[in-house]
Amino acid sequence: MEELSKLRREIDLIDEEIIKLLNKRAELAKAIGEIKKKLKLEVYSPEREREVIEKAIKINREVYGEVFPSEAIRHVFREIMSACLSLEKELRIAYLGPKATFTHQASLEHFGLSAYYIPVPTIRDVFLEVETERVDYGVVPVENTTEGVVNYTLDMFLEFDVKIVGEVVIPIKLHLLSNVFSLEEVKEVYSHRQALAQCRNWLEKNLSHAKLVETESTARACEIVLEKEGAGAIASEVAAYTYHLNILAENIQDSLNNYTRFLVLGKRDVKRTGKDKTSLIFAVKDEAGALYKALESFYIYGVNLTKIESRPSRKKAWDYVFFVDLEGHAEDENVKLAIESLKERTQMVKLLGSYPRAVTEES
Repeated sequence: MEELSKLRREIDLIDEEIIKLLNKRAELAKAIGEIKKKLKLEVYSPEREREVIEKAIKINREVYGEVFPSEAIRHVFREIMSACLSLEKELRIAYLGPKATFTHQASLEHFGLSAYYIPVPTIRDVFLEVETERVDYGVVPVENTTEGVVNYTLDMFLEFDVKIVGEVVIPIKLHLLSNVFSLEEVKEVYSHRQALAQCRNWLEKNLSHAKLVETESTARACEIVLEKEGAGAIASEVAAYTYHLNILAENIQDSLNNYTRFLVLGKRDVKRTGKDKTSLIFAVKDEAGALYKALESFYIYGVNLTKIESRPSRKKAWDYVFFVDLEGHAEDENVKLAIESLKERTQMVKLLGSYPRAVTEES
């Protein structure tokens, strides 16, 4: 017991030192905030945050042997920076609501608990809030590994003048939630269309008798189930805690490799970090080989495309634009040359933004 007490006293001293250093860091952050105001600089810097987190993880691994888990380092520093940033300015973040959705979870993952979050009812509303600068940033879903792209998000880039300043990729773990206590009692299952699709096989096997009902979000499904007997909702574990529902079955998604990618929207360009991604839109001429000529620009300059999607241009029937994700930053020489070549070979090129790649994509 004496040894235990001694170790606890040492921990108490370390905790006190941590608090002292956190307050010192906060004071420095406030001073930096004052300088930024005078110089009219952006308060939030995703490239700087990426640098800080990667440096912390590297020190943790190479100097201290990763006794403290590096993934936890990432979360700890996310919250430290979120809290310090709030002393400079409280960031206003619009996201596809309501609360406890996966978009809400992705927003918290990117900006931390100290930002001010504003749920809005549609993806279009997120774009509108960012473009009119009623918020600092917005977060929207763009694709899922099993269900593909969110076409509505892509379409909004044709209508609004906003930039992609970051991305978040989170694992999607879906649970069956209810206010009843057994599967036999569940007669209806509510959830977002994509969540229902991602659990199709499990539902057919375990709840083939249940009626499936689409809702605008997983959170809305939970709200309905709260008021309805014999109903279940497919949603996250966070939603279970938020809406005080029972978890009847865990991880019911058909694929264990189920991830959703979210885009962070803003109004400014982001500097290169060396681990970046660029997104753009282009439209080709209505002639044979036009798409081939456009894509050849990337081949010539050795630029790797990670995604290409076509969408109707909305200008005339059978007219399409192409959304592209590529490796690298628009300031990288080969990417810059590829984009210049693309502009010469197409009718239109719109650069949506260069931004740090999501950390989970690299691990």
